[in-house]
Amino acid sequence: MVKQADLFSSNAEPVTSLLNDLLHAADAVLVKKLSNNDRDWAQFENKHQAGVYMPPPQRDSGFFPTLVTKARTYGRESAIRETFFETIWPQVEEKKKTRLVHYTSKGAETHMTGVPKAAFATLLPSSWLVMGRYNGELPRFECLTVDANSDDAHLLEDTLGIGPDFVAGIFEPREILAAERAHILDFAEQVAIAWAAGDIAAFATGRAAMPATAELAVLARGQYLGEKQLPNLNPFEIDNPGDVIRDISRGTEWELFREFQRRERAVEVVRSILGDTPFELTTAETIRRLVNGIADIDRIMLSASQQRKSRAGYSFEHHIEAMLQDGGVPFDKQVIMEAKKRPDFVLPSARHLTGSASGPAAGLILSAKTTLRERWKQVQREMTSNDLFLATVDESIAANAIEDMASLGIILVVPESLKKSKSTEYVRHDNVIDFRTFFREELAGRRIPAWTTA
Repeated sequence: MVKQADLFSSNAEPVTSLLNDLLHAADAVLVKKLSNNDRDWAQFENKHQAGVYMPPPQRDSGFFPTLVTKARTYGRESAIRETFFETIWPQVEEKKKTRLVHYTSKGAETHMTGVPKAAFATLLPSSWLVMGRYNGELPRFECLTVDANSDDAHLLEDTLGIGPDFVAGIFEPREILAAERAHILDFAEQVAIAWAAGDIAAFATGRAAMPATAELAVLARGQYLGEKQLPNLNPFEIDNPGDVIRDISRGTEWELFREFQRRERAVEVVRSILGDTPFELTTAETIRRLVNGIADIDRIMLSASQQRKSRAGYSFEHHIEAMLQDGGVPFDKQVIMEAKKRPDFVLPSARHLTGSASGPAAGLILSAKTTLRERWKQVQREMTSNDLFLATVDESIAANAIEDMASLGIILVVPESLKKSKSTEYVRHDNVIDFRTFFREELAGRRIPAWTTA
């Protein structure tokens, strides 16, 4: 796999990465979530695309040099519009003459060719292409691929505020970073007032404390239900229950989380510079403390994504639990079973699961993991003779991992949009179903009637 630089180390100081450098230095950044065709050409010999599809809005945005109609020998042929430019790929140490070409006979289809195969050869589904443009007499383009399973993927999404349904876009990261810093420092003014009054500790507890994961999940669901004018999360009355869970956990809740996190960062900045005890602060002392605290301020500003990752799994589980409750689905949660197995959810109950019922009347295990990586193998320890369903919002699962799960009898449950997405491998596999199918066909259609009569 192409080596992806890691922004964070165990030390206090952050380790710079190619992506971090690009996001802080480029004048404009194009980001595209790679479809299967965008990376398959580098992984299989029978593929013919040999490049990346570029959507028309990004193609025509001014990010690239202007496309020029190619001179053709025969005047009746459909026009070919193209432009050439040099790209630098530091991860694989290559420079390429890259071509952006629009065959008008194929409609809007536009491809960027002349890119290094090595940069795409081992990327997982839903990975990213990141292109930084540096302005000058001639624009310079630096390109990175970001594996969906890397820490840099979290850095990219967090820094640019990329939401769950994002496909492609162009950003001016300096403005985004400046806006984020300003947002934190605006709240820091309130923190400084509390510091001057000797109340910063109480202020931090009352105004800037991060809610517990379950509490934040409740806040997010309440906000989402209010915005969508939904009475609850009954999965039998929602057309796309999986997408709803994904929107709440990766959209609404993430924005709430970021706001609380900004408040935490503001308190950390003030406390790192001034401490907790107020004192007479001169202009000279203020400047000295700011200069001495620059490294701490930068560390604080860059320390967000690790906290997010540690909380995401619990959030997903909380929302699934709420959906089961609102749908009236019977279940036991976190029941310790034989051999210390502790599945997330047992349906309809642990007692039923260990009974003698078979077929649709038998109980099932529902495990929830936001991201899988190799963690899906842990689910094997939860397996009994009953069916095991593994719910996830992870887009990066490779085909061979899905096939390995199928061989073990594990059925993946994913959001509706991910099941049919061109960026994931899910549509190609029978052991992957969406949440709608799980609730309406597997539970309401087969299981619940059998449980009721068992």
